[in-house]
Amino acid sequence: MLAGGLDMGPHTARKRRRPESASGRDDERKRCSHGSPDHDDDGGRDHRGRGARQGPRAPDRCEEGGCCEEDDRREGAGEEGTRGEGDDREGRVRREGPRKSTRSKASAPEAEEEDDDGEEPVVEVEADDAAETPEVADEGAEKDSEEPVKDIVLPKGALVLKADDEDDDVPVYSTAITGATADPVKDYLKQIGKVALLNAAEEVELAMRIEAGLFAEEKLSSMGKDEIRSTLGRELSWVAKDGQRAKSHLLGANLRLVVSLAKRYTGRGMQFLDLIQEGNLGLIRAVEKFDYTKGFKFSTYATWWIRQAITRAMADQARTIRIPVHMVEVINKLARVQRQMLQDLGREPTPEELSRELDMTPEKVIEVQKYGREPISLHTPLGEDGDSEFGDLIEDTEAVVPADAVGFTMLQKQLESLLDSLSEREAGVIRMRFGLGDGMPKTLDQIGDTFGVTRERIRQIESKTMAKLRHPSRSQSLRDYLE
Repeated sequence: MLAGGLDMGPHTARKRRRPESASGRDDERKRCSHGSPDHDDDGGRDHRGRGARQGPRAPDRCEEGGCCEEDDRREGAGEEGTRGEGDDREGRVRREGPRKSTRSKASAPEAEEEDDDGEEPVVEVEADDAAETPEVADEGAEKDSEEPVKDIVLPKGALVLKADDEDDDVPVYSTAITGATADPVKDYLKQIGKVALLNAAEEVELAMRIEAGLFAEEKLSSMGKDEIRSTLGRELSWVAKDGQRAKSHLLGANLRLVVSLAKRYTGRGMQFLDLIQEGNLGLIRAVEKFDYTKGFKFSTYATWWIRQAITRAMADQARTIRIPVHMVEVINKLARVQRQMLQDLGREPTPEELSRELDMTPEKVIEVQKYGREPISLHTPLGEDGDSEFGDLIEDTEAVVPADAVGFTMLQKQLESLLDSLSEREAGVIRMRFGLGDGMPKTLDQIGDTFGVTRERIRQIESKTMAKLRHPSRSQSLRDYLE
């Protein structure tokens, strides 16, 4: 509501203006080139501002109206600019709170002039019913939606698992897997469980693509570089890649079959994950050799290859002391027959009974049983408390008994004193003949060459010296070591 009683609407801007001075009126008269009477005096209404205060009498417009129309256009543009500023400020005032008003400088040409007191004209904007603009609403929504993003700090060396599909239940950042706290079996089973199982028709389709891919690879291997770049070569390359994709799909859909078969061989000397990996090698072999024209499902054919790969790996890797594969098969056969006869007879079968069943000699049966024994660690604890170990009860045959070591040392000293009682040639012949010095006995010819005499002469010296040593005066001191 304006001061004069005219309701201009909730968004109407009011402009207050002081009376112009005499010099201002003279300047305004000069702008009228045709000498029209004063049309902007103190008592007249300013036709350039719609929101100006009412006067007693409106001034007469100039006859031609050119300058006044031009002034009206300028004033209208200034008023529209003022309204635009007011609307923008209304939006800002609306965000700050209800029933707020703001004061700003007028943008119209007339408002640029200061009054006599040096005060600037101001524009009052009513913000009672101002509506919020879409741009302001969008800015507010964006500010409200902005939240501080915290960086996820993971431990050093951690492995981060990310979900491949948006619909997957696995979070984008799962628990960091570090060290011995990880469960690789669980993670592996979770990964292979994402691939859906195949029906018979899908298996046949994949098998056909694999067969075509293998054929394309064989053709490409016999082609030259120029032929590979040709249209036929590019088509064969595409078929080969498609066969690889089909092979990967068929493998991924049957990894759970390997896990189910590997569970049957746990606790036999190999880790569960090692059994799974060996079974996967058999699965790859089955994918390459599967013949879909036979009409059987792929799992029926692949089971044999998976079992064969697992059992072969156990024969090569499960034992501490490796045994040849053919001997492992004999050991397993003997163990099966022995268990069956134990159930039939109610007692352990003898080697003779086993030999009749296996068509081999009893000595061979005993030998195979020795091969089948598992090695036992010397550090195996014994007793309920486990204070002693199995190695404590095993005799070390290579260990030196202290009493024997002392007796051997005394015997060496006694022999040295006994040889010192002989001549130099006789003692030398005895030492070289029996290897008392270096442990290497010499022949008569070698000793004769050393002393420069014949072989017969060395034999005579040896016989004479041994007769001296057998004399009771010398041999009595050595007889005690023979007992």
